[in-house]
Amino acid sequence: MGLWTKFKRLFDPIDLTKGGIWKDIFIFSLPIMLSTLLQKIYSLIDTVICGQTLNDAAVAAVTNTTTIVFMILQFSIGCASGFSVVLSKKIGQHSLEGARKSIWTQIVLSVIITIILSVVGCLVLDYLLAWIGIYPSTTDPYMQAEYEAAKTYLLIIVGASFSQIVYNLAVTCLRAYGDSFTPFVFLLISTVLNIVLDLVFIVVFNWGVAGAAWATVFAQALAGLSSWFYLFYHYKELRFRKEDLKMTWRDIIEHLKNGLPLAFNFSILSIGTVIMSGAVIAFDRLPNGKMNPSLPAQLGYGVAGKIFQLAMGFQESLGLAMISYMAQNLGAGRYDRIKKGFHVSILYGMIITALINLVVLPLTINGIYQYLFLSSEKVTADSIKWGNTYLYVAIPMMFILMFLFLFRNCLEGLEKPLFPFLAGIAELIARVLICSFLPALFNGGPINSSASIWAFIGASLGDPGAWVLATLTMLIPMLLSIYRPKKSPIQPEGRGIL
Repeated sequence: MGLWTKFKRLFDPIDLTKGGIWKDIFIFSLPIMLSTLLQKIYSLIDTVICGQTLNDAAVAAVTNTTTIVFMILQFSIGCASGFSVVLSKKIGQHSLEGARKSIWTQIVLSVIITIILSVVGCLVLDYLLAWIGIYPSTTDPYMQAEYEAAKTYLLIIVGASFSQIVYNLAVTCLRAYGDSFTPFVFLLISTVLNIVLDLVFIVVFNWGVAGAAWATVFAQALAGLSSWFYLFYHYKELRFRKEDLKMTWRDIIEHLKNGLPLAFNFSILSIGTVIMSGAVIAFDRLPNGKMNPSLPAQLGYGVAGKIFQLAMGFQESLGLAMISYMAQNLGAGRYDRIKKGFHVSILYGMIITALINLVVLPLTINGIYQYLFLSSEKVTADSIKWGNTYLYVAIPMMFILMFLFLFRNCLEGLEKPLFPFLAGIAELIARVLICSFLPALFNGGPINSSASIWAFIGASLGDPGAWVLATLTMLIPMLLSIYRPKKSPIQPEGRGIL
């Protein structure tokens, strides 16, 4: 077999209902991991270029607004992930008509949801920024500068959120069909474009944070449109027929039943991260109420958070792969493969998490990772102290996070979205309580720039504490779904797809 032939076979969809489970999960999840890595690089590129070329306020604006972007956009992304469960199930049933109807329903619902979120998101930006401690100020020039940069960045990203939704919807459809390699290829191309546009818009045109935002929007739009073109060009059997465009309430309810709980879950989790960012900002507030000009806590935590998000992407990708795996096998009535696949995913997750610890923790020595994203004058002893503290707390606890991702996505793929939703609420409650009370409790008083390292440890425990409670919430439903499933074998319908 020639090299070109081998390369072309990478684009072939994988039937997750048959074949070697170890091999299928590995081959299917690897491109998802690479794609997630590239998506994280999108964000990292903004941070690196802004950190090397812009002022402290602009850098803090990009890092702090990540949580708000996550909160607004993740609702649509959660819907797309939940919708894909229906499509994967149709694939497992070998129903071409059902697959086409599912894709059309997803497109219509996603367009409506995206328009609503973009409009509402832009209208409430000031409230969201104030929530994390960023607001206009006539007395504090540093706060005013950060506010202006943050609002500019958010207006572009949120207002043009269709670019990210177009990509994510195409990706979930391709993955549900068993094709995880194609989205990676298009995303790789758009990542290179993102780097070029970042440099042109920020360095050459001097557009500041607006340049970083527009570069991301254009790159994601290219990846999304390319993926949709490939989907309908390569998989001719998925091209819509006239009868496919007639949605029924049953179609709509079936998709919303899977999509909305996951969407609300993603948004709830995002609220928790916003609260976490708000807790960190307090460590940069001087006793007189003004902001520390060097913003060490925000910069240190912001960069540490980027490293953590990058590492977390590998666990997240394994979980995303299991949505399609579980849903396809549920549609095919292959409960034996559901159980074996669950075991395999845990072993893969343990290996991935061990490697993350071995790679990330050494980067904290002398704050090596901060010099990768910030210019040397922005890296201080305090920024290293705050950033390292977060990583020392969060990275070793990622073994719990691994189970959280697997439980959440496996239950979603098995059409049990209620339990991940409840886990999201538990996660939010835990993070709010910990971030609200532990820092002040450990510090023995109000939090400001003179707070102790123990106070920051208290804030950093917000993430691991939330993971523990959320995982425990899903533990029994997950075990029952795997070891005592309510079997209702589904007869394959229609002609074969894969």
